[in-house]
Amino acid sequence: MRTPAYTNVLVTGASGGIGRATARAFAAAGHRVAVHCSTAVDAAAHTVELLDGTGHVTVTGDLSSPTGGPGIVDEAIDRLGSVDVLINNAAVGPTETNRHPITEGSFEEWESAWRAMLQVNLIGAAHTTWAFARHLIDRGTPGALVSVGSRGAIKGEPDYPAYGASKAGLHAFSQSMAVALAPHAISVTAVAPGFVSSERQAAKLAGELGDDIRRQSPFGRVGTPEEIASTIVFLASPEAAWCSGTVVDVNGASYLHP
Repeated sequence: MRTPAYTNVLVTGASGGIGRATARAFAAAGHRVAVHCSTAVDAAAHTVELLDGTGHVTVTGDLSSPTGGPGIVDEAIDRLGSVDVLINNAAVGPTETNRHPITEGSFEEWESAWRAMLQVNLIGAAHTTWAFARHLIDRGTPGALVSVGSRGAIKGEPDYPAYGASKAGLHAFSQSMAVALAPHAISVTAVAPGFVSSERQAAKLAGELGDDIRRQSPFGRVGTPEEIASTIVFLASPEAAWCSGTVVDVNGASYLHP
């Protein structure tokens, strides 16, 4: 196992799914990882138990709070000594309870979904990025940031328009930060996964829509958290610094665009 150029990694929303797989991939590569959760403390602790190596920690914080992001970064720095890589993964994802097509439901349901999704998925990620970037700039050291966007930012999410908009905003924010932070040797990229077989999606994949979802990709299946994680780890490496500003589709050719 080689010694990583970047040592300490903060992964938000790492109590399961893509976040857990990403934490495991970084630990397997020799990094120390701060595993963030909002309320799923036991699940986050289990993620730490699964990690190779030692020195990993859990951090907690609510990204829907204006001070949540900086607080999470500060706690990770306190626990690890520094943070070299930030993975903005935490998000309010689509569920049956927050479905909000414009043709259905009340205005209160519409407004609630928009507020929750934008506050965590975009504003919370922006605030976390601010604290992380200022930490690196103050240290005078290089680093990397990868944000987990979505295929839905590109193809649209008619049943969850706030989710699609929040992820499109995250893509655009990542590109703005790539330009702003390049003079400080900080690379910024994003990934846009398609449908992924996380714990949250298990029931849907096992149900009547499962075959239709799998047929979205010509591979005849959905992606795995580990496939997304491997892309994230590469983009966060010093070798991938010239990818800064890129939004990488990781969707098994289930959606193509110019």
